[in-house]
Amino acid sequence: MKNETCASSLKDLTKQTGQLKPWQIQRAEQLMLDNLDADISVAAIAQACALSRSHFTRQFKRTTLVSPKEWMREQRILRGKQLLQTSRLLIADIALECGFSDQSHFCRTFVRTEGVTPRAWKQNNQSPAL
Repeated sequence: MKNETCASSLKDLTKQTGQLKPWQIQRAEQLMLDNLDADISVAAIAQACALSRSHFTRQFKRTTLVSPKEWMREQRILRGKQLLQTSRLLIADIALECGFSDQSHFCRTFVRTEGVTPRAWKQNNQSPAL
C-alpha cells in the first residue's frame, strides 16, 4: 500500500509540474544523441515518448529548461568541440558529423554559442597528441 501511495504521489507530482517522466526524458535524449548527425524531427521524438509534439515540447522545456531544438543544438556543439579537440577532421567534415547542413551553418552556430570560431577554439583547446 505504501509503494502504491508513493507511486501515485509521484504520478500526481509529474502531472502537476508538467514535466516529462524519467523514461520519457531518457528516451528523448537518447534519440537525439543517436541522431545528432541526422535531422530527426521533434514530432518523431514526441511520438517515441507517447506525446503530441506540442505537449512534448512544453514538457521537455519545463524539464530541461531548454527546448528540444536548443538541447540538440547544444549537444551538436559539444560533439563538435570534442571532435575539434581530439580529431584531425576538417571543420567541414566535423560540421556534417554533428548534423549541420554545411560548414558555414556550423561556424555561425559555434560563434553564437562559444564566442569564437571553431578554428580559434581548436587552436586554444587542441589535445597535445594532435
